[in-house]
Amino acid sequence: MNHLGDAHLRTWTLRFMALLAADTQEQLAWLGEREVETESVVEEIELLCRVSEGLSERGVFEPRSLGVLQAIGRRLGGIDAACRAGLWANTLATEPAWDEIRPLARQFLLTMFDDWRQPLPLPVPPYTSDH
Repeated sequence: MNHLGDAHLRTWTLRFMALLAADTQEQLAWLGEREVETESVVEEIELLCRVSEGLSERGVFEPRSLGVLQAIGRRLGGIDAACRAGLWANTLATEPAWDEIRPLARQFLLTMFDDWRQPLPLPVPPYTSDH
């Protein structure tokens, strides 16, 4: 890694992949009462998938990892606007794409580690406008 930003993007990607690889019940427990929009999740993951090519070129990810990230990006691209609307907790159990993305995320983590089961990222506290 030759850029500080690369290290951040690598960490961000690994955290998202750990969350995507988790079983649905673990994902729902991680979400808890948070109201995370599906569209926001899809946009974040699509961004990571797009920047992964540059990260792979700079040696942050192996080429085989890049292929898995690109497959995840293609699958996300197939989710229509109606399925992107609403809370992610609601679509995790109903949108088949998440069941297809889960094994891809696991495969990605296996290229990085010996086990796809990685600690889930610490949830970010919900935003409040209190100052």
